[in-house]
Amino acid sequence: MSGTTFSDRLGEIEATFEEVEKSLSDPDVIADPNQLAELGKRHSDMRDVVSDIRRWRVASADLEVAREMADDPDMANLAQDLEQEMDELVLRIKIALVPDDPNDSKDVIVEIRSAAGGNEASIWAGDLLRMYEKYADRNGFKVEAMNSSPSEAGGYDKVTVAIKGRGAYSKMKYEAGVHRVQRVPKTESQGRIHTSTATVAVLPEVEDIEIEIDPNDVKVDVYRSTGPGGQSVNTTDSAVRLTHVPTGLVVTCQDEKSQLQNKEKAFRILRARLYQIELERQQSELAGERKSQVGSGGRSEKIRTYNYKDNRVTDHRIGLTIHQLDQILEGDLSRFVEALAAEEQAARFADSDL
Repeated sequence: MSGTTFSDRLGEIEATFEEVEKSLSDPDVIADPNQLAELGKRHSDMRDVVSDIRRWRVASADLEVAREMADDPDMANLAQDLEQEMDELVLRIKIALVPDDPNDSKDVIVEIRSAAGGNEASIWAGDLLRMYEKYADRNGFKVEAMNSSPSEAGGYDKVTVAIKGRGAYSKMKYEAGVHRVQRVPKTESQGRIHTSTATVAVLPEVEDIEIEIDPNDVKVDVYRSTGPGGQSVNTTDSAVRLTHVPTGLVVTCQDEKSQLQNKEKAFRILRARLYQIELERQQSELAGERKSQVGSGGRSEKIRTYNYKDNRVTDHRIGLTIHQLDQILEGDLSRFVEALAAEEQAARFADSDL
């Protein structure tokens, strides 16, 4: 923004908004549902910040008048109020202008794995899946089963689902990491509290045009689906295993009865994982090496702790504790998501050049 003043930048935004408003009344645009929807969303996204810009301009003009008449105590007080209002408006405008995460509007693939804690960790992975299914329902998202490895004790050793809906990634991305539970397992006869963990990976789902996979780089194996304990649950070779030779990534899918459907889902997961690797490579170049979002699954590497005895959930990244564990397990994650989103926005603002 070298050579461009803050006021000039705001003028550009207002001009763009006015162009969008004008386009919305264009008969050609009205006749094109896709273009109309795109411009309508853009207008909606810009409306609040443009309203603040216009309020800032009015306050700026009023402040000039108040300063010219500052000998009058009432006008001096008015000038102070206007200065405070302008400072607040400037902050709101700057935060609104910080670029969003480009993946925020995407669907997501969520992978949940049992980690430390044996059978109880598998049960906990199943509990997390149900929590996310309920959270998705609250937000009008659809959940699509991708692949699962049920545990004999209940729950899952690993389960993968796609969560589909505009903004799914913007809501779900904060769930990536290690989730620790402290509770008395149903199998514990002595009433002792156990600590178990499950890891969650959240991957933005991408299209073919974003990540192109060379078929020659992928080894495809087919086999019979298996259930808990390894028993065959299908009489045909419908399960699919993909091995991406350059990276060594392995993806399996067996939940569908059709080999073709399992292969399609496996490629979707592989594409999302490769995209995540590329994202992390870019972020590492910008911000230095960082741990992957899941880590090893050890009990100490946690983002959130769920304590049944105290009906308490703590998010360790922002130090937020909520004593409503039952409601959170019913999918009420909004307070955590809003607080984490505000933290991310503040960090983006601090890194921006506004």
